[in-house]
This record gives sequence, C-alpha cells and structure tokens, in this order.
Amino acid sequence: MRPPVPNTLARALRGFFTEYLPAVRGASPHTILSYRDALVLLLRFLAGYKGRAVVDLDLEDLEPDGVLAFLEHLEQHRGNCTATRNARLAAVHAFARYAAARHPEAIDPCQRLLAVPFKRGTQPTVEYLEAREIQALLEAPDRRSAQGRRDHALLFTLFNTGARVQELLDIRARDLQLERPFLVRLHGKGRKERLCPLWSQTAQVLRALLEETGLDAASSERIFRNQRGDPLTRFGVRYLVRKYAKLAQAAVPTLGRKRVHPHTLRHTTAVHLLQAGVDLISISHWLGHASVETTNRYATVDLEMKRAALAKAGPIGDDPLPVGNWRSETSILEWLEAL
Repeated sequence: MRPPVPNTLARALRGFFTEYLPAVRGASPHTILSYRDALVLLLRFLAGYKGRAVVDLDLEDLEPDGVLAFLEHLEQHRGNCTATRNARLAAVHAFARYAAARHPEAIDPCQRLLAVPFKRGTQPTVEYLEAREIQALLEAPDRRSAQGRRDHALLFTLFNTGARVQELLDIRARDLQLERPFLVRLHGKGRKERLCPLWSQTAQVLRALLEETGLDAASSERIFRNQRGDPLTRFGVRYLVRKYAKLAQAAVPTLGRKRVHPHTLRHTTAVHLLQAGVDLISISHWLGHASVETTNRYATVDLEMKRAALAKAGPIGDDPLPVGNWRSETSILEWLEAL
C-alpha cells in the first residue's frame, strides 16, 4: 500500500518546523518546542472536533470556529490561564503567516485565522516575598544532606539573579566566575545573554556545590542535577520551591497565604533591588527584560515603599479631615468641600 501524499497542511508544518523557525527566524529550541506543543494540541482537538483522523486534516480545517473552540477548551477543560491561551494562539498566528506566504492558494483560510483575536485578561497583582519570608525560604533546606545543600544553592541563586527557571537550569559550570568579581552568564529568551553579578554568599555556596559534585570550572555540564545525575527540570524546580515554602511556614506563617512558585522569587529579586535604591533601568538589565516598561510594574507593588510614602505624605494642614455624621446630607457636603 502506497503511503498517503502529504497535503498542504502537512507540507506547511514540515517547512515551518524544519526550515522557517530554526533557519530563517533563528528561533531558540524552547520557542520551537512551545510552538510544536501548541499545534499538536490544536490538531488533536480538531480531529475530535471534526470527527476525523489527524492525518486527514488539511489547512482549510484550521478555521476560526474550530480554533475558538480549541481556545475555550484550553481554559475550560485544561485549566489554562488567559496568558497561556494567548501564547497558544500566537503560535497558530505564526504558522498562519508562514503558510500564507508559502502557499498562496491558502491565503483565505490563513487570513481568517489571523483574525482570531487575543483575549484580554485581568492583570494579576505581582506577588513577592517580604524579607522575613525569603529568609525563611532560603533557610528551609536541610544542609546536612547533599540534596539539601544543592537545594539551598538553587534557591540562593534564584533569589540573587532573579533568573527565569530555564535560565537557572541552563547554567553550566563554565558560566560561573567564582573569583572576584563574582558573576554568572545567563542564557535568556531569544538567545540573549547577560552577565549577572553574584553576592559573595552565592559564590561561596556555588563553589561548594561544584566541589561536592566534582564539576570542573570549565565543564559544560549543568550544575543543578537530580539524584540520578540528570539535569533538573522546570517541574522539579517548581516542586522544590513549593516544598520549601511549605516547610518555611512554620517559621513565617504568612507564607501560607501566598502562592509561591519560582517566578515569585524573580519578583522578589526585583522588589529587593528596588528597595535597595537600584534604578529601574538597572533592574531591567538585571532581569533581562526586553523593555523597561515591563520593569515599571514593580514600582507599584512594593508595600514598604508605599508605607514610607504614606508616612511622609500625611494629611494637609494641622487638623485631620473632618469625618462628620454620614447620615446627614449636610455633613457629607461639608466633608467633601473640606477635601
């Protein structure tokens, strides 16, 4: 039996992932995998949605109604947030733009795909840890064991650098400079690199980690590994952060009211730098933000700075504002006029 002839969708997918993304766009492996996951989820959903096998789908089957149903499925059944939904849609849009350019006969369905809008969502409050909370988290690992010492070094490095989880996991021994000036080379999003200074305490625990694991300073091996010697995963780091946040609740109960995950430490680093008087542009470079506008949100979340501002900016005049009897319309007007 002869194999089926690839249709337009199959040819477009092959060119998109084997030529366009890696060779033309120079996309990172993480971006390619993210786009792949999005389109795999979409094709599997559309196969069930249309009652057909995945191999029978063609480019015309990627219609707006099906894509909108898929996006709703992500939120309702997979529990994805609005940001994840929009990230999946961005992958679909990227593929549609490529397919329209390479296959002019499919411009119409591709244009209709590009018309599917992103969804606006609520902007969640940036959650970070106060000084006592981050201190308790850093002290939670039991450093009498090798695993506890590794986890202590991992948490310390996360807080020092404000690195994204994948940036942390990609650190290799050769990326560390553990002689003065202490620093680490981080490999960020979009193949961007940046140098991040290290505190002497961080350099000390990382130096001890390399010695304990037998890694040479010039080694290309990743420094954070599991008990089997394999590199830690993002899920592993998330598990460790949640584990130690729960243990730290015994010392600082307020941690129990916060949703602590690896990105919380990134937010904590930004606020810590802000409280220390570091300007926003420097914090932006420290965190590897593409735009300082992304960093500006930290200027609005620091409660300590807000409390200090409130203490400095007391009520105008010597007398407090009149409160009056709110049951009286006259007293309400008097209070408003006194503002």
